[in-house]
Amino acid sequence: MSLIKVILVGLFSLLYMIQPAIAQSEDNKAINQLYTQFALAFNQLDAGIVENIYAEDACYVPENQSKGVTMGRDNIIAVYKTFFGKIKHKQARIEVDFRVVKRQIETNNATDVGYYLIRFHPAEDAEEPISEFAGKFVNVSRKNADGKWYLTVDTNNRSETPFYYNAKPSPELYYGRQFSPLTAELHVEQD
Repeated sequence: MSLIKVILVGLFSLLYMIQPAIAQSEDNKAINQLYTQFALAFNQLDAGIVENIYAEDACYVPENQSKGVTMGRDNIIAVYKTFFGKIKHKQARIEVDFRVVKRQIETNNATDVGYYLIRFHPAEDAEEPISEFAGKFVNVSRKNADGKWYLTVDTNNRSETPFYYNAKPSPELYYGRQFSPLTAELHVEQD
């Protein structure tokens, strides 16, 4: 075998091995974009942005024990419209941020685990302080035939804010903005 053939075989073998890593990197970027869209929707109080995040057959499992599972994108969007409407009615604003600490991707499905922080800014004339709360989440997303990723399962529950602030970044996973803590105490032991 000539030297050129050996080099070409080696290059093709290398490309064959690198291709899955490149595809996973692109998938990570696309999934991370879901969190960017969530942040934008909250910042603008626009449920229309959230509509592009969920699959048609998605389900939302709320933290509230008195509420059942919300099935279907249209019903999930209705939940966001109601929530955003309440914030608008108070003439307040709200921000959300996420820190993904683990992602598992298998073919066209991905599962994310992480923390979120929601910061509530009351109306200026309310003379109330900014407040925040945090939680943990598990999101499952799927890549559809169009090549776009959509959330299929969205579930969360509350946690102490230090878990969000102390979450360490992981390569290629969404790590959100850098909110400054509202309180000084940030150290909580993580299991």
